[in-house]
Amino acid sequence: MAASTAEKGAGIGESSPIEVSEKTARDQKAAGYGLRHGVLSPLETLAQSVSGVCPTLTPFVTVPLVFSLAGNGTWLAYILATGGILLVAWCISRFARYSSSPGSLYSYAAMILPPWLGAVAAWSLLLAYVMGSASNIGGFYYFANVMLRNATGHGLSVLLLSAIVAAPPVWMVWRDVKVSARAMLAIEAVSTTVVIVVLALVLFRHGLHGDAKQLHLRGVTLGGFRQGLVFAVYSFVGFEAATALGSEARNPLKSIPRAVILTSVVGGLFFTICAYTEVVGFGMSGGDLGTSESPMHVLAGVGGVPVLGWFIDVGALVSLFAGILASITAAARVLLLMAHNGLAHGSLRATHARNETPTGATIATGVAAFLPVAFFAAKGTSGLDVYGWLGMLAVYGFVVSYGLVCFALPGYLRDHHGVENAATKTIPWIAFFAMVFAVVANLYPVPEGVYGKLPYIFLAYIGGALLLFAFRSRAKPAVQEES
Repeated sequence: MAASTAEKGAGIGESSPIEVSEKTARDQKAAGYGLRHGVLSPLETLAQSVSGVCPTLTPFVTVPLVFSLAGNGTWLAYILATGGILLVAWCISRFARYSSSPGSLYSYAAMILPPWLGAVAAWSLLLAYVMGSASNIGGFYYFANVMLRNATGHGLSVLLLSAIVAAPPVWMVWRDVKVSARAMLAIEAVSTTVVIVVLALVLFRHGLHGDAKQLHLRGVTLGGFRQGLVFAVYSFVGFEAATALGSEARNPLKSIPRAVILTSVVGGLFFTICAYTEVVGFGMSGGDLGTSESPMHVLAGVGGVPVLGWFIDVGALVSLFAGILASITAAARVLLLMAHNGLAHGSLRATHARNETPTGATIATGVAAFLPVAFFAAKGTSGLDVYGWLGMLAVYGFVVSYGLVCFALPGYLRDHHGVENAATKTIPWIAFFAMVFAVVANLYPVPEGVYGKLPYIFLAYIGGALLLFAFRSRAKPAVQEES
């Protein structure tokens, strides 16, 4: 009964005695990580999750891809994807109400799962953030050169563009977490505002009547819709990035759960409106959304303000920059905690005495993100392929991490806090199987080309991580002591 009362109290915005005592213990431990404590406002914490999602890229890249599969059911795919992600967000937010650390989802999974599964969560999440950053670097040099060629007829060296966009985020993450958080906040606020203006103008031109083809799901096939739904889910990966700021967020037991839930809700609403409006706009223009290289340019023309297409292109580039910044910020903190817990080399525990940011972990994750992009760029691989390939590897890492956290939640709440009710018995399992579906549906039918090999690359990576875990002497995880 006491646990239930504490649970209800926390649900209306007040910290329970259990939460307060745990927060005190965590505050005492946070100093050992060497990170600046409690410096990020709730808005700055929210910026980390928003930038992790890179919302401006979805109408550019993902919506056209989903449309090529789901057709007039694209808007419905995003509604269902939002529902699935909200279930996962609920599970993550339940952990975040009781526990905060730099380790993000890894720390949650490690508190309840066997050590080897905790290691899987850690290495999966690290891969997700590093490959997410690398994917955004590839996307940046692709779209930057498209803009340069359209404007001047010439492009720049892809290696040079990769270095230009990779180096500043590493410096910013190392220099000051507040600087990087504020930069992400400003970038995403401006870029999404311009997209919303264009969408509003398209809907105004279309009129207040609905689009019958979309509302009646004309031409939608079950197989195409299923695959489109999976890709719609992938628009959300990174929404949990605020959980990596457990030591640096102000009042983390409140601000982090709110950031996770708010990013999921607002992101789902934004993506659904984008999907519906883009299909409407291309119906008015007579073009094919599924094959368009510059969908927002087309929509800006339909809305009667073609000049905004250029601003949205720039917005997409800076959104990619913000995504790199968010991913490296999160990856460095996950690697920092892994080093503290014996899953990575001890030198990566170092933090800068003045900046109070992870030094070795930031450099290591930045270099790890840049190297695969440099390799592909040197081979002349298209930036769009780099964006897709490395982004899909990141997705596997995210989905595995999400699934493990959902799997761990019922036991954590029951064993550590005495909380067990209908919601905790059902929602985590629905979310867990939704993540299983997201993986399986992407494997069958078997994707063509490189995409068909990526699952095996991911499995080989996890196998190597488990071998390292098996042969490495490990200290007792600090996250387990918190409970």
